[in-house]
Amino acid sequence: MDDTRHEGRPLPRPDEELTDQGLGFDIGTIVRRRQVLRAFGLGAAVAGLTAACSNDLDPATSPAASASTATDATAAGEIPDETAGPYPGDGSNGPDVLNQSGIVRRDIRSSFGTATGTAQGVPMTLELSIVDMANGGTPFAGVAVYVWHCDREGRYSLYTQGAQDQNYLRGVQVADAQGRVSFTSIFPACYSGRWPHIHFEVYPDQASITESSKAIATSQVALPKATCDTVYAQSGYSASVQNLSRVTLQSDNVFGDDAGALQLGAVTGNVTNGLAVSLVARVDTRTTPTGGGMGPGGPGAGGAPPSR
Repeated sequence: MDDTRHEGRPLPRPDEELTDQGLGFDIGTIVRRRQVLRAFGLGAAVAGLTAACSNDLDPATSPAASASTATDATAAGEIPDETAGPYPGDGSNGPDVLNQSGIVRRDIRSSFGTATGTAQGVPMTLELSIVDMANGGTPFAGVAVYVWHCDREGRYSLYTQGAQDQNYLRGVQVADAQGRVSFTSIFPACYSGRWPHIHFEVYPDQASITESSKAIATSQVALPKATCDTVYAQSGYSASVQNLSRVTLQSDNVFGDDAGALQLGAVTGNVTNGLAVSLVARVDTRTTPTGGGMGPGGPGAGGAPPSR
């Protein structure tokens, strides 16, 4: 018996109980069973039950309430390749933070080296589970994952005025035996022209991170609207409210192809004690990476954060 799979799907956390696989896996199970039941005319009843359960959640304390209905985090398919945007900090567009000592870290809220700033905002942890599609969907242990995103004001460290002398909200973790990496951060802003998101690059190993051309996947995590609405009602995020009202997942120039079907993170927690964002990212080394760079839009691809 294969203890790493359940009903034909790989377990995000094979070393833990079935009931501890995470919200995305649980919702995926519900969706699959609804499809089976629908064939016997029972789909409507299950749909009503699912809706009733979700209505029992309070978005103010459990902002993941709508995230679970927006995506199946275990859906099949390789994570889409995306632009790294104009502010990657990987050496492909100016600054290179990946060749600096201290970049391999879990807590990315503070700058390191000679920089001393700390990004403020609603606490957030990000867990990515990297799956190796070329090896039967097994956990992609040992890969290095570089994560970066904007701060509460929508600024990118190293690039944006007011944060150019900082390198916070950037870091690398090496995937454990279960293909997982985890980062402690703050919830990013919504800046003009883009849906709220987190960037990441996957490298074969830690030694490869100093050359951006060696990335085997470049993608982004989309953040669910219910969570964004809750976070942006908090102090310091006021500019994000109006920016979010002007964009949707369907109109976003990165997620718009499929409304972020394979990239929408599942969220648990609350703004007081902190949010936990998780995503399963399937990487297939048999395909040629097409992401990275600044995208077809040139220097402004992906939207420009406010320079303040």
